[in-house]
Amino acid sequence: RFPHADEVVVDWPHRYLEHTEVDARTAVCVLTHDAKFDIPLLRLALDLPVGYVGAMGSRRTHDHRLALLRETGVPADRLTRLHSPIGLDLGAHTPEETAVSITAEIIAHTNHGTGLPLSHGTGPIHPAPGALSPAARTAA
Repeated sequence: RFPHADEVVVDWPHRYLEHTEVDARTAVCVLTHDAKFDIPLLRLALDLPVGYVGAMGSRRTHDHRLALLRETGVPADRLTRLHSPIGLDLGAHTPEETAVSITAEIIAHTNHGTGLPLSHGTGPIHPAPGALSPAARTAA
């Protein structure tokens, strides 16, 4: 069914992640909408040194997911790492637009950007290494 896939995995997501090498450049995106998959995977992902953890769903789903994660013993400081609902508000409607919205949030998070339009900032678009981005300066 997936002729262009580099790898097709048939396993529970959390079991696959347990045996996958991750680091600060790893992004874990949960898109299943099913707690039986989401909760074990998020519980593990929030405990790993990954750079980004996000989950799709409505705000109501997010609140329910947080309650379930708390019930399984995930501490509050770990829950703050969860980006949910996942993605930036781009007005996305199609799966492709949703993917761009999620990717944009991952890039903004990784580079400490705000996700605001560049037209809302001042100064150089590409600040010196270690300096705040224009949008971050404007927000501060």
